[in-house]
Amino acid sequence: MNKAVRDELKEHLYNDVLHVAEADIPWDELKDKTIMITGAGGFIGFYLVASLLIRNDDHAQNTTVLAVVRSLERAKAKYGALMDRDDLIFIEQDVCSPFVKCSDDDEYGEEFIGSGSEQVTCDYIIHAASQASAWHFENDPVGTIRANLVGTDNILALAKECNAKTLIISSLKTYGRVTSGVSSLTEETRGDVDFDLYKNCYAEGKRAAENLAACYSKQYGMDIKLVRPSYIYGAASLDDDRVWAQFIANVIRGENILLKSNGAPYRSFCYVSDTARAIYTVLLKGENMIPYNIADDIGNITIRGFAKEAVNAFPEKHLTLSFASPEDEKEPVQDYSSQSPEILDSTKLKSLGWKADVDISSGIKRAVAILLEKC
Repeated sequence: MNKAVRDELKEHLYNDVLHVAEADIPWDELKDKTIMITGAGGFIGFYLVASLLIRNDDHAQNTTVLAVVRSLERAKAKYGALMDRDDLIFIEQDVCSPFVKCSDDDEYGEEFIGSGSEQVTCDYIIHAASQASAWHFENDPVGTIRANLVGTDNILALAKECNAKTLIISSLKTYGRVTSGVSSLTEETRGDVDFDLYKNCYAEGKRAAENLAACYSKQYGMDIKLVRPSYIYGAASLDDDRVWAQFIANVIRGENILLKSNGAPYRSFCYVSDTARAIYTVLLKGENMIPYNIADDIGNITIRGFAKEAVNAFPEKHLTLSFASPEDEKEPVQDYSSQSPEILDSTKLKSLGWKADVDISSGIKRAVAILLEKC
């Protein structure tokens, strides 16, 4: 018998995932279907998987979830007893390795695909596998661009064989350097990316992945959706090297926050459960090969503003925010003639009925509560 998600996840994490599962979108399209989610061992991947399991628990949706991970051992640490559910099948594979479609002679026939000994059907695919950390850009640029390019090619080839509706998770980094003076980025914005610079392995890989999706859609008539998330935040890890994650870790450890810069970058942040809701909204309601920015005004904030919110969210901790250099204390002025904006215009996504529910202060509080549950 399947172990209910509500019985296996701790309270705050369960409520966070429930926020996704209760989104007002046409979930019935996934009823009795099979959906593959790559990067299921990652931050956003877990929310995508667990929310579908809650739909099965509470709404008898009967969706089979194929969770593609690079390490079953690490997946076990994240999913625990949920791995034993019969509606959740794990496939241990790097997306840079081709997925194997079973031959006509196999018991299940041509509609089944598999990796190793796994044999499964596939009606939908969400491709979330990626190396999105700056550490990877510096230390594994080849692996980073391959996950975005080779991995996406393998997924699209699989989707073609299965006639699966597919969603590719891209990034705001595809916009590149924009210094035209605009303060926000629409899906039509085009900036420059130095493709000879290895640090652009992620941005250039995501651009190539989107173009590859366009090619598959045109040549094979495939149904492919695209999303470009802003900065996704939440209860990632205390060891996460992203700046917002370190602020949250500072709060949990009771440490004052010291900024070694003026914290000027003004960015669109979107809480993880809101981002997952947006992904399912586009998968089930979005238009073919139309990219959708994932962001909302309630998540637009500077780095120093995010740090202030982290400190102010827990006044009982008496934490402070300070700057290593006195001149950095002055509030910065945004100049988009010399810097690229990182604020996403989400008009297209909102036209599908989505909006963010979690503001920065609430998101930080949720993240801290979830991480404290793990301690």
